[in-house]
Amino acid sequence: MSIVKDMSLAESGRTKIQWVRSFMPALSAIEERFEREKPFAGLRIAVSVHLEAKTANLGLVLAKGGAEVHLTGCNPLSTQDDVAAGIASMGVDTYGIHGVTPEEYEDLLVKTLACHPHLIVDDGGDATLLIHKGYKAENDASTLDYEPSSYEEEVILSTLRTILAEDGRKWHRTVDEWRGVSEETTTGVHRLYQMQARGELLFPAINVNDSVTKSKFDNLYGCRESLADGIKRATDVMIAGKVAVVCGYGDVGKGCARSMRSYGARVIVTEIDPICALQAAMEGFEVKTVESALPEGNIFVTCTGNCDIITLEHMERMRDQAIVCNIGHFDNEIQMAELEIYPGIVRTEIKPQVDKYTFPDGHSIFILAEGRLVNLGCATGHPSFVMSNSFTNQTLAQIELWTRKMDVDVYRLPKHLDEEVARLHLDNLGVRLTKLTPKQADYIGVPVEGPYKADFYRY
Repeated sequence: MSIVKDMSLAESGRTKIQWVRSFMPALSAIEERFEREKPFAGLRIAVSVHLEAKTANLGLVLAKGGAEVHLTGCNPLSTQDDVAAGIASMGVDTYGIHGVTPEEYEDLLVKTLACHPHLIVDDGGDATLLIHKGYKAENDASTLDYEPSSYEEEVILSTLRTILAEDGRKWHRTVDEWRGVSEETTTGVHRLYQMQARGELLFPAINVNDSVTKSKFDNLYGCRESLADGIKRATDVMIAGKVAVVCGYGDVGKGCARSMRSYGARVIVTEIDPICALQAAMEGFEVKTVESALPEGNIFVTCTGNCDIITLEHMERMRDQAIVCNIGHFDNEIQMAELEIYPGIVRTEIKPQVDKYTFPDGHSIFILAEGRLVNLGCATGHPSFVMSNSFTNQTLAQIELWTRKMDVDVYRLPKHLDEEVARLHLDNLGVRLTKLTPKQADYIGVPVEGPYKADFYRY
């Protein structure tokens, strides 16, 4: 049974879902195939994603494939209450409310996983992490006895202790039916590789994030549009003429830096990786440390997937009226917990997801979306078309997990599926491909029909 804020919002949510469906051509093509073939008939799929219209459409497509879908959010601020009500009214079990506490967030996740899913679509790895931690604790309860690094982690440990006391085999029963997970984000993928390296990964996982049609499209082109969208909706400031500091120059950082430059900002990039730093310099960006950029920066954007990128000491030294936001998955790229307890700090809510923090010395900074994903907390995430790429990859990954016999490991989708995802979008853009002659294909050593690049090729 669904748990949403207000079912009276369902009509608005359904309207949004129907709207985005028009702009997700590849996913629509997959849906047509699914309706005929029903590849997920009899399966239970748990989906933990940003609960907005585009992800709701993903849930519908999986359901059209025959799955019993259980959908929840992966961020307390990205759930849209009308969309949650809308997708629930369309027959998908939905557990999502905007602005829930960490305790409520974990409770909704636990309720979603109570279906004992055969497959999981994860965004950030929260569902996967909860199952693995719970399973490990059922084998050795002392694994929960450590000092948490954040309040959110403390809540996770408390939730698992409560469950363990009530049912000492809950997570073992879940694992008994679980066939695998497909992961959407860089952060979630890092978790998977870490678990595999430690020998703790319980089931096969597919790294969707590093599919070319995900990382080079969602991360790059999606952020290029959605970062500015979030900042503009939240603040209505003029970006032109300002100095934007982009922390990290991976695919997400590349999109963010280009976004800020396109609006007329002077962009400074911070990096740890010499290759990424060199790329930034070749694109004409200044590359500095955060510390050296503090006197200049008007807008700070974190996009590393790491922790403590913008520290309390940094915020103490920022210019008056600086805007600080994050487009990484979690809220720990910015030291929000430390900021909240800073002696003498005054927090003033300007409007939802825009907070002014005034330091005792009188200077103020603005934090967007409480340090969480600014493009989803203050806007609606990436455009529908680019998410069609990502979610088509997710549906193909789910089929791979169910139909292939896979050892416990972290996999990537084959190159030919990457190319299939791209092909499904071309007609919508009016693209016509050149076709290789047999002589040309033989000359470069590839099949006429593809794939055309080696796995190591960097797009």
